[in-house]
Amino acid sequence: MIYDYSVTTGKGEELKLSDYKGKVILVVNTATGCGFTPQYAPIEQLYKDYHEQGLEILDIPCNQFGGQAPGSDEEIHAFCTMHFNTTFPQMKKAEVNGKNELPLYTYLKSQKGFEGFQAHPYKELLEKMFAEADPDWDKKSDIKWNFTKFVIDREGNVVARFEPTADMADVEACVKALL
Repeated sequence: MIYDYSVTTGKGEELKLSDYKGKVILVVNTATGCGFTPQYAPIEQLYKDYHEQGLEILDIPCNQFGGQAPGSDEEIHAFCTMHFNTTFPQMKKAEVNGKNELPLYTYLKSQKGFEGFQAHPYKELLEKMFAEADPDWDKKSDIKWNFTKFVIDREGNVVARFEPTADMADVEACVKALL
């Protein structure tokens, strides 16, 4: 269950997900130098619009995709607050795939696997890049790129996975329906 996991905040403190019981949680792996980085703006808007109704956001910076989150936790936080006025908390930079992945991500991927990219200007580029590296890429539940989002309902169930190519309006509709 999601509440069995914890993450480390950007300030080095343990955050137990059991503290979020009864909340809707959006978990997203982020990067400051990615083509999807502008998604910080609609994610912040979600937080502003729905935090009081019970939405929590776990922003987990990750440098596994193209080295697009190279800074320290402090530098990443400064970038996000300066460029996107983010107010939601950021976690410590972590890995989301492989032998050093956060146990939280092992669980999330076991609950919601990869189902394909949605229509987006980057869709073909991403599919080509992954197919050249691994012919079975689309059959694996691994996180494919920055800004993959998981939505957890108030009971702790992983109800949706949105790839970075998903329309943020769809993410918002999912969150809103759970609040």
